[in-house]
Amino acid sequence: MKLQVAMDVLTTEAALELAGKVAPYVDILELGTPLIKAEGLRAVTAIKDAHPDKIVFADLKTMDAGELEADIAFSAGADIVTVLGTAGDSTIVGAVKAAKAHGKSVVVDLIGVADKVKRAKEVTALGAAFVEMHAGLDEQAEEGFTFQTLLSDGEAAAVPFSVAGGVNASTIASVQQAGAQVAVAGGAIYSADDPAASAAELRAAIVA
Repeated sequence: MKLQVAMDVLTTEAALELAGKVAPYVDILELGTPLIKAEGLRAVTAIKDAHPDKIVFADLKTMDAGELEADIAFSAGADIVTVLGTAGDSTIVGAVKAAKAHGKSVVVDLIGVADKVKRAKEVTALGAAFVEMHAGLDEQAEEGFTFQTLLSDGEAAAVPFSVAGGVNASTIASVQQAGAQVAVAGGAIYSADDPAASAAELRAAIVA
């Protein structure tokens, strides 16, 4: 299982600083949506230039113009871009077309999707490399939600998936046991007093 850090910082400089600390322990460097909105895709280029050996993940959360937005991000250095699962199929197909042209990948983020299992199967059939079982802060606060919900949906979908929203040192083992390809840790790393130590702890918890 790969480890992904979601860098939800707001400047390219902060992202470069954080990436420099945690890169030895993670496989995927994710530029969060707030960072891309604040700094533009120059941040993607800066991270890829600084860490060419890492997978760079641009969390665009595209909802329309899939081929165009994906093409721009791939040209800037992204290896993976996200499209929202609530987007139309044509948007996902367009992004996948751009990914194939660049030799890169599209991940469909299922945040806000009511039936994650059904949509996961649909978008994988459209060409998504994997889906992200993702619960936002609002969804996590809803009655009846538990972290296990994401893991259960991933297992039930029986397609390649990642998990985001609640991954930390106490939950990462369960993410791997559920069969996830990627564990996405955000606040557990970037909000830690020592991000490098936190990333190292998460890496050590992953069974090879």
